Amino acid sequence: MTTNSGSPAPRDTAAPESRVRIRPLAGLTAKNAVREILAGVTLLAIAVPLNIGYAQIAGLPPTAGLYALVVPAILYALTVSSRQLVASPDAAAAALVASSLGGLAVAGGKDYITLALAQALIGGVLFLLCSFFKLGFLANFLSKPILIGFVGGLALDILVSQVAKMLGVKIDSGGEFVDKLGGLFGGLVTLNGWSLLISIGALIVLLGGRRIARAVPWALVVLIVGTIVVVLTHAQKAGVSVLGKVEAGPPTFTWPVIAWTEWLTLIPSAIALTLVTMGEGLLVSRSYGEKRGYPTRPNRELFAFGVANLGAGVTGGFTVGSSTSRTAAMDQAGSRTQLPTLITAVGTLALLIFGTALLEDIPSPAIGAIVAVAVVPLLGIPDLISLWKQDRFEFVIAAACFLGSLLLGPIAGIVIAFVLAVINVTRRAANPAIDTLAADGDPGSSLLDEAPPGEPTAPGVVVIRLAAPLFFANSSPFEQAVKRAVRAADAKHLVLDMEAVTDVDVTGADAWRALREWLESRNTDLGLTRLRPGLRERLQHLELIDGVTIYDTNRSALQALAPSAT
Repeated sequence: MTTNSGSPAPRDTAAPESRVRIRPLAGLTAKNAVREILAGVTLLAIAVPLNIGYAQIAGLPPTAGLYALVVPAILYALTVSSRQLVASPDAAAAALVASSLGGLAVAGGKDYITLALAQALIGGVLFLLCSFFKLGFLANFLSKPILIGFVGGLALDILVSQVAKMLGVKIDSGGEFVDKLGGLFGGLVTLNGWSLLISIGALIVLLGGRRIARAVPWALVVLIVGTIVVVLTHAQKAGVSVLGKVEAGPPTFTWPVIAWTEWLTLIPSAIALTLVTMGEGLLVSRSYGEKRGYPTRPNRELFAFGVANLGAGVTGGFTVGSSTSRTAAMDQAGSRTQLPTLITAVGTLALLIFGTALLEDIPSPAIGAIVAVAVVPLLGIPDLISLWKQDRFEFVIAAACFLGSLLLGPIAGIVIAFVLAVINVTRRAANPAIDTLAADGDPGSSLLDEAPPGEPTAPGVVVIRLAAPLFFANSSPFEQAVKRAVRAADAKHLVLDMEAVTDVDVTGADAWRALREWLESRNTDLGLTRLRPGLRERLQHLELIDGVTIYDTNRSALQALAPSAT
């Protein structure tokens, strides 16, 4: 199929879910196999240091981050419909885990780890329920301002902890943001010079390396070089913190044993993690599917996230979300399949079995630099500036979510943002376009203005269009606008163009009845045109169209009414 210009038409990426076949390695061919394998090696080099850092942010041992790259990643890659989305613990998930579990147990302790496993299991069940009941649409309620603010607040909280690690300053990484910030500034007098030098060198390599060759896994280079420097210079004796002993061996199957009250306590944080992953994961999955011309299934994505989190919960990992940065890296590397994820899983398993001793002398400042560079783009400063220019109220939503998640905690932040988003939607819906229409359907003047509308096409006839569902938020403005128009034209015939009206709720029905009574008191007839079949059934159910004339088009309505009007 081609367009008029002769170029290939874009493929339909919104195919019905029942028609989309799931093939884990869809898109893999002999021609791109080598490229996919190299992309897998790159992903392994990126994922290992980041997941170690994210595990530390979450208050978990390094193995928790590595375990999340094995069984959960394999389950996800074998069940997801997206060919490119990379699933893994990310900065936002790690911060949410830390903030939600910090008050329940001591970070790093056995009870803390058990709670993290239980939290992942609850999240897995929630994802599966959302998939079964086809609730992927819920992600639409996480608007862009909410995601910008929420992730940005978490990123700043993470950044403070990583800066402290880069400077060799000891702070309570599980504390509140204000306490962390105070601890960072108060601890500057204990700054470790070796840690600072390692961090500066790491930042130079990470940021400068991108300009030289973006395809090189510079994070892995930093870890290797940093470890060699620490071993050769004995920097640990000078106060440089290192990763320490990492438990060897593959992930083992386990089950978190906690009281039922603790399971209930974890539900709110698991819901927050599920919503954030849904919002970001489905958006990224859809965007890359559209960009690369293959279909995706939102509810299948939720199923994949569900089994991945169940896998994390029973193998020692923690909550798995979507990694936007790694997905982008794989896209830039030319990957178009889930093969890199499978290669990363195999490589991580080999590292856990044979190479954990290589991780023990990794300097913490280097890990801090790697994570800091990864989370700085998540602050969303350019996005916040763009929101300020485009829509001030949307900026307020993002800023409230940013400050809420930063100062009150992630769950409180997302609740605040949801409330503001609902207010914003209701505010917009309460002021819909309500226009007079000419006979050919062209819009006339707005009826929401205080000034009277323009003269109708035929004497005594007013045609009005409501460009929104009629519901509680706009029913009163609609009723008042219609009355003003009828009074201004001294109309004896009112025609409502219903093309843009998709629904009427109970409050809207009450306003409709009140309007009809008022029209009857003025001896003004009511007619409807371009009525949707589904809406017609709804109006009949609400008993709103008895005695109302229904026309096929605006023009036929005016032609029928014009003789009697004159």
